Amino acid sequence: MITGIKSIRFRRAAAVAVTTGAVLATGALTAAPAQAVATPTIAAKTGFVMNNANGAQLYGKGADTRLSTGSTTKIMTAKVVLAQRNLNLDAKVTIQKAYSDYIVANNYASNAKLIVGDKVTVRQLLYGLMLPSGCDAAYALADTFGTGTTRAARVKSFIGKMNTEAKNLGLKNTNFDSFDGIGHGANYSTAKDLTKIASSAMKNANFRAIVKTKKYTAKTTTKTGSTRTMAAWENTNTLLSSYSGAIGVKTGSGPEAKYCLVFAATRGGKTVIGTVLASTGIPQRATDATKLMNYGFAKLS
Repeated sequence: MITGIKSIRFRRAAAVAVTTGAVLATGALTAAPAQAVATPTIAAKTGFVMNNANGAQLYGKGADTRLSTGSTTKIMTAKVVLAQRNLNLDAKVTIQKAYSDYIVANNYASNAKLIVGDKVTVRQLLYGLMLPSGCDAAYALADTFGTGTTRAARVKSFIGKMNTEAKNLGLKNTNFDSFDGIGHGANYSTAKDLTKIASSAMKNANFRAIVKTKKYTAKTTTKTGSTRTMAAWENTNTLLSSYSGAIGVKTGSGPEAKYCLVFAATRGGKTVIGTVLASTGIPQRATDATKLMNYGFAKLS
């Protein structure tokens, strides 16, 4: 009886061995494929994400569609300033009444609340440009780093430098007609182009330091030579506080632009960078960006 049981067990084991060998021989036993990453749905009209290391596209929705960019324009403003030869970030710029008047004339556009007559460093102006999205800071930088004998000529020159830089980056769907995103009918870019501009700007250490800063307090010099401590500038990019690994870069909004966000994050030594344009609200643009960064990292894993 015991011998019979052993015989049955032996025959079963032999059968299993033969079957397994046949499967292996034909290659039918393979590793299960990795589960596909679901493509996210975003509210923004267009969106784009790429691997910052090599520029490879990870996601695109209308990525080459030209749209108004709002204050994401200021990424190029900062990039042009930081590219100036022999740039002295501690050089002081006197705030002119024209900058304040410009804010009022544009329905109290976003501003850094710069005070006429104060002397502000270039570094401080860059923080005022990128954190509270100061159009007054943008005007001061354009006036300072443009060339010409009149303010209008200097501003025109500076915007020309912005467009030259766009051409140097090989961008064919971008044009600037303003230094801050308050356009005059021909200020546009695309989700892909803006991402490329931001990626290039992020190569500059000063730019990286500025756009990842959540809060900055500037101390300026008044007309009388005393020190004024400005109210702290808070970064309008909420992802810096809500998304692990977020490192920048810039928000934008406006009646035509709707709600825009150029974003970047680093996790596990990998960086994704991208843009959403014409989203439906401030919380939604952050939600859109979060979805795209999560998707980008999943694609890179």
